[in-house]
Amino acid sequence: MESRKQRKQKYKNFTDSEIPFHKREALKISSTESLRINEGIYTELTQDVKHTQQWKEYNEAQTKEKLMFYRLLDELLNVVPTRTYTFGRPRKSLRDMIFCCMIKIYCNTSSRRIISDLELAKKAGYIKEVPHFNTLLNYFDDAGMNMVLNYLITLSALPLKHVEDSFAVDSTGFGSGRFDRWISEKYGKTKIKNTRGFLKAHACVGTRTNVVTALRVTREKSGDSPQFSELVSETGENFLMKEISADKAHSSRDNLELAKSLGAIPYIPFKKHTTGHSRGSPTWAEMYKVFTTDYLEFAKHYHKRSNIESTFAMIKRKFGDYCRCKSERSQVNEILCKVLTHNIVCLIHEIFELNLEVDFNGIAKNLPAQKVV
Repeated sequence: MESRKQRKQKYKNFTDSEIPFHKREALKISSTESLRINEGIYTELTQDVKHTQQWKEYNEAQTKEKLMFYRLLDELLNVVPTRTYTFGRPRKSLRDMIFCCMIKIYCNTSSRRIISDLELAKKAGYIKEVPHFNTLLNYFDDAGMNMVLNYLITLSALPLKHVEDSFAVDSTGFGSGRFDRWISEKYGKTKIKNTRGFLKAHACVGTRTNVVTALRVTREKSGDSPQFSELVSETGENFLMKEISADKAHSSRDNLELAKSLGAIPYIPFKKHTTGHSRGSPTWAEMYKVFTTDYLEFAKHYHKRSNIESTFAMIKRKFGDYCRCKSERSQVNEILCKVLTHNIVCLIHEIFELNLEVDFNGIAKNLPAQKVV
């Protein structure tokens, strides 16, 4: 039997991709050597891959984005149910108030500065009246907003139903204050004691168009794995799923079996202490075998998970990485508005690139909204 020293010497002069993934821990390869191996695998995954932009379609989408955003948002909000009047002072139209909130998020500015844009929207016939800026903020804290926004996020992704079949699941954080940074909180680099906290957005995203198909907003300390089943199940109701990729935080037998039951192959890497014993999960044993014996093939599919990181970067860079609202409920609704705004922007890009036709009224007939009280 070979000693550990002999086995390490055996692999010493191998090329980057020749060392099996499952041998690294057993050989106790140094961090420098491990980095060289990882870089080699990444190079092999991305070699001869050219990420080109369709510049004609991209330019057209960018130059017409704002005009089309108003039009698509108006069409989407036409499916919002009318709020039931009970008693007291009549409330403003929920449909119009969501429109105002969305324009505020899209422009990424304060409630006072957005009033001028809302005046233009009124003249264009998108809303009936311009609310006071404090009224606008109050509606972010409306209880009915949460239910309607979650429905609209699902509806806004459905035009891409026949485009997406590969999905990624992950989470990110949104700060509750201007100077709070999720990356500092996540990696323990916070210099100033955080007193306001974070909210965590768990999302399922299509890896081709970066559209968000399902979303859950929780407190900062909530785990990723428990949210996996809801996100994937909700996506599976509306999309044909062939692949699902997620990081190690979602690695569990239940999650792998759920993905398989929906017809999708789960590409979720395994933690160091795990084994290939099925324990009632054939999918676990099957994917563990692929992970340990043919890691390069596994990594080709798992590499699609990077698209959800791109999605979070798109949302935060364009619509802000923190919440302007104060209460937790209003912050949750603000994050939902950010994601819905992102979905509409994705649709605008695909309208030009894929000649996509969007009919929200037709889609809503098959997925009707609930009544809002």
